[in-house]
Amino acid sequence: MGTYINIGNEGFASARNGEYVDKSGLIAVINSTLNTERRFSCVSRSRRFGKSMAAKTLCAYYDHSCDSRHLFADLEIAGDASFEKHLNKYPVIYLDMTDFVARFKDDSIVGKIQQKLKEDVLKAYPQTQVGDDDDLMETLVAIYGETSQKFIMIIDEWDAICREFKPGTGAMDNYVSWLRRMFKSANANRVFAAVYMTGILPIKKYKTESALNNFREYSMVEPGKLAKYFGFTKEEVKVLAEKDGADFDELVKWYDGYQIGDEPSMFNPNSVMEAINRGRCRSYWASTGAFDAVSHYINMNFDGLKDDVIKMLAGGRCQVDPTGFLNDMSVIRTKDDALTVLIHLGYLGYDWVKSECYIPNREVAGEMVNAIKVNNWTPVVDALRASEQLLQAVLDGDTDTVANGVDAAHDENTSILSYNDENSLACVLSLAFYYAKNDYVFHRELPTGKGFADLVLMPRKKSDRPAILLELKKDQSANAAIEQIHNRQYQGKVAQYGGQVILVGINYDTKSKKHACTIEEYSF
Repeated sequence: MGTYINIGNEGFASARNGEYVDKSGLIAVINSTLNTERRFSCVSRSRRFGKSMAAKTLCAYYDHSCDSRHLFADLEIAGDASFEKHLNKYPVIYLDMTDFVARFKDDSIVGKIQQKLKEDVLKAYPQTQVGDDDDLMETLVAIYGETSQKFIMIIDEWDAICREFKPGTGAMDNYVSWLRRMFKSANANRVFAAVYMTGILPIKKYKTESALNNFREYSMVEPGKLAKYFGFTKEEVKVLAEKDGADFDELVKWYDGYQIGDEPSMFNPNSVMEAINRGRCRSYWASTGAFDAVSHYINMNFDGLKDDVIKMLAGGRCQVDPTGFLNDMSVIRTKDDALTVLIHLGYLGYDWVKSECYIPNREVAGEMVNAIKVNNWTPVVDALRASEQLLQAVLDGDTDTVANGVDAAHDENTSILSYNDENSLACVLSLAFYYAKNDYVFHRELPTGKGFADLVLMPRKKSDRPAILLELKKDQSANAAIEQIHNRQYQGKVAQYGGQVILVGINYDTKSKKHACTIEEYSF
């Protein structure tokens, strides 16, 4: 067992000793690429989304220095036709780039990587004769010539150097040259059966072309057939919750909401496991190191980025074009670049069909609010703080306080809204009622049988709150809004889900720029 070559299966064995969600199907996908033109794979996903676990899984499966059959015998991959063919059949080189980034802070880092890997490989193949000036690729070519053995190479956090060193530095230039030397040279196909790299960002682009355009890339934006391995599915989380006695609905509220490729409902796996192990749901991203970057990008405010963040906090979505991003966190030129970085970091979900981004869940929304506080967006912070009082005013039937609260929310957020229709008012109200998301699920334009209610707050399971139905009008009257609720029988449809219903009619007068409110309690 070496430091970088044939490290064995201990990492994956430790995972199997604990709570493990079967993602071994990833192996079948990589098996299908072995010794083909598709043998080079780069899988980028957000922090705490299982990158290192995938690397450990692949190491354990392919490494010929150990017997891993018992670790996979009861998993999905064991039923695949390729399982026996490749199980423990290859010498595996494993490289964790964060280890080198932590130790070497100057332009010598790439030389150290070469040196350490070459020394370790030669310990495993002491009979191979190479010159002192021969690099790692020449060493691997010599070994292949003697043994006809092809290697599997796995690089975890491949982009750690890219995040640590700025473009144009000696370290970055040397690193890109080394990657090209290793994986784009004529000998790469002879030496490697497969290369699997994982990181946060896809491979850096130079102008419009990837530095390693022979790699097939899978990312938070383009996950391809690996989408279901990027996180936990709703079914997987439900099984975990039932097994460990966790509150599934709370897990959904906190960690669900990512749409990754064709997978409509994906959870942050690390946060789910932390919540189950600790017995409570909260944000577990505080220590990921990404918060400062998020705060920085938001504060740039490219093309009104702040306004888009506020809109997304209110439950809205924003258009984004991720195609122009150069896959470099230090090169942010447009709002699309900033939003794309936030998607890759996991702070935004991405709907590839509609090219829209959004805030996926309560955990991420809380981190966004923290970023807003750090950046001193005082009006927004004040509005969020006032949202608790606004909800209580609705529950108490205090129409004056509700009207005044909506007035304040409107005044503080005029920059993001033309405020020329009920939809704009609904967006402001969604933000004004931000505190209510602790106990309610928000529905904009909920179908009710005879139309669409403008904004419905449905109480979450195990909540004793009444449902709240808000109907919005412009230049009419709050009473007209209540009449529409009764005429179209919105409350009956909502009551099927929420029991007791509070009806709230709000009208905006464009001349006075004031809101009026009427509140009724409706019981069945």
